[in-house]
Order: sequence, then structure tokens, then C-alpha cells
Amino acid sequence: MTRRVRTVVLLALSSLLVLATAACGLSSGSTPPFTVTSGSIQKVPSLDGVKITVGSKEFTEQAILGYIIEYALMAAGADVRDLTSIVGSRSTRDAEIAGQVDVTYEYTGTGWINYLGNEKPVIGERAQFEAVRDQDLKENKLVWTAPAPMNNTYALATSKAVGDKTGVKTLSDYAALVNRDPNAARTCLETEFRSRQDGFPGMARAYGFPPTKVPVSILQGGIIYQATAGGTECPFGEVFTTDGRIKSLGLQLLTDDKQFFPNYNAAIVMREAFAKDHPAIEQVMTPVSNKLTTDAITNLNLKVDVNGQEPAVVARDWMIAEGFVRP
Repeated sequence: MTRRVRTVVLLALSSLLVLATAACGLSSGSTPPFTVTSGSIQKVPSLDGVKITVGSKEFTEQAILGYIIEYALMAAGADVRDLTSIVGSRSTRDAEIAGQVDVTYEYTGTGWINYLGNEKPVIGERAQFEAVRDQDLKENKLVWTAPAPMNNTYALATSKAVGDKTGVKTLSDYAALVNRDPNAARTCLETEFRSRQDGFPGMARAYGFPPTKVPVSILQGGIIYQATAGGTECPFGEVFTTDGRIKSLGLQLLTDDKQFFPNYNAAIVMREAFAKDHPAIEQVMTPVSNKLTTDAITNLNLKVDVNGQEPAVVARDWMIAEGFVRP
């Protein structure tokens, strides 16, 4: 799922990385940006010196989650390689299936609909996790484990001024506005959300309006929040519910009154063979995942997207504050 485009330079480098994937595979990665030592995460003999490549997608939250995995496994004694910030969900997924990435945090809703092709979410966070876990293991030999309570789902948002003017508070209200006055429902989306079945096309079907009826502008994720807050270019915009900019810009989320969007709880994903060879990874990551609540990850995202800190620094500081590692 894409939340934030970090910098033009990072995007250019990430794009080159994707091209490398298509041509000859990803490189082995680089060393993590910081070194940490054991805190409550102690050295694990079975992980001592084991080479583990950690991957993530390119947006803020995924970068933070990728670094959190890296610091946890480094504290456990592994030889960690950094492949965070791969552009796009599919590229990251393909890299893991191909064995170029060993461990990621992925979202249950993304797995269930975008990867496994299911059309309707499973109600309940645990039930959704178990459904993804069972199907992905059977079909693709991928293991899902250590689910976190954080739920970063899609949403549409608007400014208070636009919400007051249009009376739109729910996605049903939004659909009614689309059918009544499409221009008033102008919406800014990211490219991936525009085409994903757990994104705009599926939402439009669920709420009863043609997706092509809405005047849509395709923008980078980091721009959408500010443009939606302004209300002119983007009366409505695609957002992610754990993004710290929602609160800082005073955006209002439209209620998903038909419960179209699935739960997007983050969980550790590994290839089955790799997980069987290294069962200690689940033991190391479970207490870390348990601390990743929606409030916790929202605050971490805010430190990057609003306060301008680096994801690697934010992840390290959180791991230290929680006592998992030491500097």
C-alpha cells in the first residue's frame, strides 16, 4: 500500500532498483544505516551471522517498518542487509518470492485482495489475518506471522470547509455527490490506488457510482494531503489512516459506512523454507509487532512526514525507547 514519496533523489534511485530487478535481480543490499546492540532482544545463537535481507516498499511507514525489522534482527545477531524502499507493492512481493528479500512487513488487506485476488474482505482483524496466512501459504509458500495491532487502511479525506459545504461525511455521501455533481467531487489519487481492486475501482462498485464519472487527478502521495487540505485542487483525496498529516492538517476522514476497505494489519512475511530454517525470527519479531499499535505507528509516521526526521532514525529511536535494542 503507497503512503509517502520521500524525495526526488530517493525515487530516482528506487526506480533504478526496480529496473535492476527486471533485468538481473536485486543486489544483495547495503548495511543498515545504524548499528544497534542487544536490549530486551538478546543474541540468538541460531541467528548468529545468518545473512538476512530485509525489504520494504518506498513509502514512509514501510521504510520505518523495514528498519524496525533490521534493528531487531541485528540485535539478535544476524548479518542484516538493507533493501528498504523498493518501489511498489508488486515489486517488493516479487523480490521476496524470488528470494532476493527474506523478510518484510506486509499488510493483510493487500495480501488478501491485491495479491490473492479475493474481492471481499474478511470481517475481523484476526480472521482476516488467518485467511491470508492460510491461502498464501498454500498457494505461494509464504508464511505470515507476528501480526501487529496497527491497521493502516485506505480512506478518502476532505477538509473541514469542503465537508461543511458539501455535507459529505461518509463514502455513501461522497457517492451521492459524485452522481449529483461530479465536478464537486474532484478527487486526487495515487496511481496504485487508482487501479487496485481494493482501491478506487472496487470502492466505486461497492458504493454505486462509475469510477470514470469522477474527475481524478493523479498525484504523488505526499502532495495529496496538502492539496486536499487546501480544498481547491483536491476537494477529496486518498489517504492512509495512520498518516500523521491527517491530524496535523486537520483533514476529516470519510466514514466507510459499507465497510468496503479490509483491515490492513501489518505482519511479518517470509518464504516457507526460510521461515522453517530460521524459526527464531518469529520469536524475535512477535514482541516487537505487539507494540506496533495504530497510535504508535501514526506517531512514528508524523515524525517523518511532519517533523522531517529520517525513517531510519525514527525506527532506531523507537526501538531504543521500547527497550528492544541499545545504541
